Amino acid sequence: MAKTKEAILFEEAPVGRAVLSLVIPTILSQLITVAYNMADTFFIGQIGDANQVAAVSLCMPLFIFLTGLANLLGIGGSSLMSRCLGANNRKKAKKAAAFSIWTAILVSLVYGAAIFMARTKLLPVIGANAGTLDYCSDYIFWTIAIGAVPTVLSQGLAHLVRAEGHSAQASFGVALGGVLNMLLDPIFIFPLGMEVAGAAVATMLSNVAATLYFVVLLVRRRDTTNISFHPKYYTWGEKIPKEVLLVGLPSCLMNLMGVLSNVTLNRLMAGYSNAAIAGIGVAKKIDMLLFAIATGMSQGVLPLVGYNYSARNYKRMRAALKVDFLLSLVVSLLGMLFLLTCAGPIVRVFINDEQTVHYGQMFQRIICLTGPCISITMLTITVFQSVGKKVQPAILSLMRKGGLDIPLMLLFNSFAGVKGIVWAVPIADFCAMLVAVILFVPFWRQLQKKETRC
Repeated sequence: MAKTKEAILFEEAPVGRAVLSLVIPTILSQLITVAYNMADTFFIGQIGDANQVAAVSLCMPLFIFLTGLANLLGIGGSSLMSRCLGANNRKKAKKAAAFSIWTAILVSLVYGAAIFMARTKLLPVIGANAGTLDYCSDYIFWTIAIGAVPTVLSQGLAHLVRAEGHSAQASFGVALGGVLNMLLDPIFIFPLGMEVAGAAVATMLSNVAATLYFVVLLVRRRDTTNISFHPKYYTWGEKIPKEVLLVGLPSCLMNLMGVLSNVTLNRLMAGYSNAAIAGIGVAKKIDMLLFAIATGMSQGVLPLVGYNYSARNYKRMRAALKVDFLLSLVVSLLGMLFLLTCAGPIVRVFINDEQTVHYGQMFQRIICLTGPCISITMLTITVFQSVGKKVQPAILSLMRKGGLDIPLMLLFNSFAGVKGIVWAVPIADFCAMLVAVILFVPFWRQLQKKETRC
């Protein structure tokens, strides 16, 4: 029986080419996702109202948690699928995909409804005040109450499609939503006069379009794909829920703790001014470029690592990790240098309010120092996830967000003020990177031993 193109990619293609063919489309899709997240801030910033920019910043943690839900089921499901395909167990791969899809729909429905019903009490807790409350309410109605299911499902399906080696198709679906959002933003915000609500509607519609793309793609490939929407494959047996949820949990935890971290950050910034909130919002949006590169480098290589680990081809697995690590580190260093040297002009593109620009460029220069640290930590987390490890990714995820940065923010704010709050971020990421290296070295040595035995 002839091998599929995907099997050839995972098993035989030159390692460098295999890594690049999986990683480049993933990075591009991540960058486009960042671009459309930036588009909301950019176009709203053109209104010149710091309250509306601040409102988007305040709501962003609640919206980003949808990515956490997508990662919980998408990364967990794709890891299990990759390992099942490497072991030639296609029936279990289908069950893993079906579990991820239907659970994602249910969980996102519940989350969207819960956030909307609790909005009047929740929004003041995350830092909304009289100037931002109504804008926040409009934004979460469209992006979360209405848009939770397509947001989670589009990202989750991208992970599952990537697990079969179709990185380009997965990235195209994500890019489609991002480009559409950037096109719709100015239409809904300006000619239709919807302002913040218009940006939210554009985001929701773009995620609906991305979801429809993946559904059509999978229906057309129903005879060859291992991803099925058919309820008959949905099961709580064969330890599938445990494998999916525990492997995906660290990525979800990272997003959840990221939500708590951002809420803490915004609450502390609110003690200074709405311009400070807007400034940190712009700076963090820009810093998402570095995070997108690190995420694309790590998530892109996950199927290749998981497949070869299950196939016991440890030599190829280690070679792929070496290539990916060097690429990730070089690109993240270049990105950090770019953001350090161009902070002022970049922030001014988003909003031409002098006080906001003052805060934004100061914050950006501090936060971008995390780039190389994130690239190492994210790749380490993904490697452990790809081989089915649960404890190490959870430790690193909790350290990176919430475990260290929240206590440091509170501590530094007490004696260093607004700058101290932001310095907590790179310090926490540096500490997480050190722990990542400590956890990874023994695992790497075990792989070397296994390679010599094979």
